[in-house]
Amino acid sequence: MAETTFDRRDITHIVWDWNGTLLDDNHANLAAVNAVCARFGRAPVEMEYWRSVFRRPLIPCYEDLLGRPFEDGEWEEAEVLYDRSYLEHLPGCALADGVPDVLHDWTGSGGSQSLLSMASHDHLVPLIAERGLDGHFTRVDGRRFATVKDSKAEHLVHHLDEQGIDPAKVVLVGDIDDDARAAREAGANALLVASGLMARERLEATGAPVVDSPVAAVAALCGT
Repeated sequence: MAETTFDRRDITHIVWDWNGTLLDDNHANLAAVNAVCARFGRAPVEMEYWRSVFRRPLIPCYEDLLGRPFEDGEWEEAEVLYDRSYLEHLPGCALADGVPDVLHDWTGSGGSQSLLSMASHDHLVPLIAERGLDGHFTRVDGRRFATVKDSKAEHLVHHLDEQGIDPAKVVLVGDIDDDARAAREAGANALLVASGLMARERLEATGAPVVDSPVAAVAALCGT
């Protein structure tokens, strides 16, 4: 789908995704994936390949990657390995180009914004504060509870309900197809950035508009 602009009058609030959207952490994610591959005897993968296969739910995604189902306790081990490697690489992850200026731009245009991530809530909140970004958001939520579908959808419903925000006035800006799915199920809009963990053609297949970056997302929303 071609890059699309929204009618600014219909959107008053952005819910930003974090990993791969506001934070440029693709290399840390890939290093963590390859740590899991090394433990389970799978050759390392390249970024292009991972962007072509990554999906939620995570367990079947990783089982396909490794070529076999997890045995008892192995998924938990994979999670520990992934988190350890990711955290080792996290200090080298920069904010996406144009952040935080683009957050100021959206607020300056009269909009409000919050942040919702599938990263652990206890991990996310101090990280946002350390980056000096918490003042931009009306609410910051990480993953607070488990869901059967391992999707952002139920988290988004909770995130908006807690703020009393009409989903029809919201656009979720994220970098994977689950962001589009979550927005649709919550009654919100989606706008996807092609700079994260999913290839552009896979994002376009969701039917949601796709842009190159957070800066382009705000420009689309503002019609500039």
